[in-house]
Amino acid sequence: MPRSTLRATGVVTLVAAALLGSAYALGRSLLPDQPGHGTGVTASVNSPRYGDQPPSPADSPEAPSASPTREDRRPSADGGEGPFGSLVSTGSSRVALTFDDGPDPLYTPEVLALLREYNVKATFCVVGENVESHPDLVQQIVAEGHTLCNHSWNHDIDLGTRPPDEIRADLLRTNEAIRAAVPGAPIAYYRQPGGAWTYRVASVCGELGMAPLHWAVDPADWTVPGVAKITATVLTQTAPGAIVLMHDAGGDRAGTVAALRYLLPELMSRFQLEALPTGTT
Repeated sequence: MPRSTLRATGVVTLVAAALLGSAYALGRSLLPDQPGHGTGVTASVNSPRYGDQPPSPADSPEAPSASPTREDRRPSADGGEGPFGSLVSTGSSRVALTFDDGPDPLYTPEVLALLREYNVKATFCVVGENVESHPDLVQQIVAEGHTLCNHSWNHDIDLGTRPPDEIRADLLRTNEAIRAAVPGAPIAYYRQPGGAWTYRVASVCGELGMAPLHWAVDPADWTVPGVAKITATVLTQTAPGAIVLMHDAGGDRAGTVAALRYLLPELMSRFQLEALPTGTT
């Protein structure tokens, strides 16, 4: 091929590439900014600081930042089926809905209203500092027949790695806040934030008369996956005896509330729903 023809071909190729690059840049400039790859949690200004949580404890059953000692790795002998003997089943064919991280002044009342509409009792795993800020909501939870569960003072995912005295003080402080709001309220369960169980935290909550409470179904609603995803996960994974994990605080929980509108009637058509019994530890 003559040199002049090669030169002309090269020029045409360069011009075409430049035109394609310009078109791509123009197209990108017309698109809205794309969100970053975060957790998906959209927290409101007033929402608690613990909206972001670690991966499912099914992948990491111990505290993410911990290097557990041999003591921490010893199994519990209380008969539970979850990490360190924690409960993942109601022990019957009934299904238990549980709500973590509250109470929240926006979303907890909405969850309570839906449960009231369908006459469903549930279990609320409450955070001590939120109980102290919203004792009226804890009173409403108890008045409407729901079960309370201790969920630590400030959602400390690493709590299980701390000395037993620190763990005990945290759990006792949370129990005291709950009982300041609702004197005499039974607190039969403790749920470790993030599901980051260790032998140490499971042992301390047992010493305080609380059963370690885990879950069987986790729709990861704290990642704000959308109503359809939350609904589909719960409906496809819930079986008789399942304990279902959801959240009524810790970030944007509008999707959880919307999903409940679909989930409650559908779950009721398949199972009996119950609050976990307060007399069983």
